[in-house]
Amino acid sequence: MQKYLLIAAGGSLGTIARYWVGSAVASRWGTKFPYGTFVINISACIIIGFSLTYLGKRAELSPAWRYLIPTGFVGAYSTFSTYEWETLSSLRDGAFSLAALYALGSLLLGLAAAWGGAVLAEMIS
Repeated sequence: MQKYLLIAAGGSLGTIARYWVGSAVASRWGTKFPYGTFVINISACIIIGFSLTYLGKRAELSPAWRYLIPTGFVGAYSTFSTYEWETLSSLRDGAFSLAALYALGSLLLGLAAAWGGAVLAEMIS
């Protein structure tokens, strides 16, 4: 039960941080380009890369930190970082074809799915 509370706490902080960072960046740089989302995605990649590497090398630290930071906080802040981490992990393991398939497949199928969802919504609206 504790891990779910840690994930929820981290997720709450992640959603608030996402809103705050996105709003702050958009108000400063505008919305013509999605600067807010871009900054969120890149900063999430830094956070997940640091936290998973740091926590992975520090066995003496409580596993609770993994639930709170990379799973809860970063999971709510941006899932793009998880996509990048999983691609990097495949590359580190030498699975270059798998990494390329995952990266390109996620990009292309994700774009197609977003388009399909938008078309569906327009059809029933």
